Amino acid sequence: MAFFTNNRYQPTMFPPVIDDYVPKNSPVRVYDAFVEALNLKELGFKLEPNPNGGAYEYYAKDMLKLVLYGYSYGATRSSRKLERACHDNLSFIWLMGGLKPDYRTIARFRSNNKKAIRDVLKQCVHMCIKMDLIEGNLLFVDGSKFRANASIHNTWTKERCQKYINKIEKRIDELLDESEKIDIEEQGNPSLVELKEEVKDKNKLVDKMKEVLKELRKSEKKSINSTDKDCVKGKSRQGTHAIYNVQNTVDHKHGLIVNSECVSQSNDYNQLSQQATQATEILGKPAKNICADAGYADVDDLEQIDDKINIIVPNRKQAQESKGKKEISRFDRSHFIYHEKENEYECPAGERLTYRGNNSGKYHKTYCARGGICKACQYYGECTKSKKVGRKIIRLNNEKFKEKIEQNYLKPENQKIYALRKQTVEHPFGHLKKNLGVHQFLLRGKAKVNAEIAVLSTCFNIRRLMTIVGIPQLIAEMKVI
Repeated sequence: MAFFTNNRYQPTMFPPVIDDYVPKNSPVRVYDAFVEALNLKELGFKLEPNPNGGAYEYYAKDMLKLVLYGYSYGATRSSRKLERACHDNLSFIWLMGGLKPDYRTIARFRSNNKKAIRDVLKQCVHMCIKMDLIEGNLLFVDGSKFRANASIHNTWTKERCQKYINKIEKRIDELLDESEKIDIEEQGNPSLVELKEEVKDKNKLVDKMKEVLKELRKSEKKSINSTDKDCVKGKSRQGTHAIYNVQNTVDHKHGLIVNSECVSQSNDYNQLSQQATQATEILGKPAKNICADAGYADVDDLEQIDDKINIIVPNRKQAQESKGKKEISRFDRSHFIYHEKENEYECPAGERLTYRGNNSGKYHKTYCARGGICKACQYYGECTKSKKVGRKIIRLNNEKFKEKIEQNYLKPENQKIYALRKQTVEHPFGHLKKNLGVHQFLLRGKAKVNAEIAVLSTCFNIRRLMTIVGIPQLIAEMKVI
């Protein structure tokens, strides 16, 4: 039996034409066709050379192809790895036509075109709409935590800043005393220079901490990360880190991403109306249905959503009950009947809770039973343990809307929609984290991070399009869009 042998010095190793480096059905050709179909002028990329001359520049179209295709690899996201790929990887060499930009050029392009790169996702969605792959009738929204390019140890609260400042200032005083002592007793000792340099460094740290403390007092934030001021402290399965919360809006028809946004918030509360508004702007119309989990159950936020949209969001108790995690008590607030005419609540034992006053903020009215009535009740201790006030109920300003959302979630047709949520909206996060290995952003600042997640979302959509349409057909359709 013979063995295969090779000879790297054989002249016919590579085809004479770069276009022959990759097969006709190679995925890289889809990314090339996609960027060729984009309206780069509308996105805001610089397409004309500098009229005053100067050094040569790389064309925005080529650089965008490089960034998009590199991010689709997952591990090839950094500017240095992209530079290396242009030298070593045949598909990258084909895509760039043999051009080899250095890592500084790639990093500068990505930094200078944040908004334009972010809007690439919008044009991708518009392409999908033209190909009838996105309907916009049913949208699912979910969030997932991605680590920021910053250490959790650089997260500062007011208390930590003040404690650190006091500690450094105490050390500065010690250094100054020691320096003065050396100056008197051991003139000419070189350690005096070292001490003065340390004092200078410590003073810089104090000034930095005072700036952070000043910013904390001005803003409403509880903490600020000195490396990336837009990221927040958040918990995940991997522990506590500096994070961004990525909000994805996904269309049900083929699971394609309609909108992605990074928010400086460790949870999904009060985010649904914002995501619904952004999706409406991109689609050009409001969706018929929008669905999310109980993390979005902020009544004030849900009330801001267009009333034409069917909102399918359970409250936390409904979510726990559906999962069987927690049995709802028979004395839960939901078992108290409100009598609108008398403006009273009726408890399961038949007693009335009367109106006692208004509360500030989002709460409107407080209802209480007299302590004596509750104490004499056979359910005292289970329903309430209050001796003076008795059982208390808080009624929201928008209680009717809250009840409407709760009842809407329980409708059989909406239960069927909610059952589809996980398999649709969590697929993109699974692809990014498991297939591409993206757990952390490379860039810093919300504007840059939003551009990065837009690229990743576009790459996911392109990958889905290859599966749904097929590579040859997809390239053909992109050429006529």
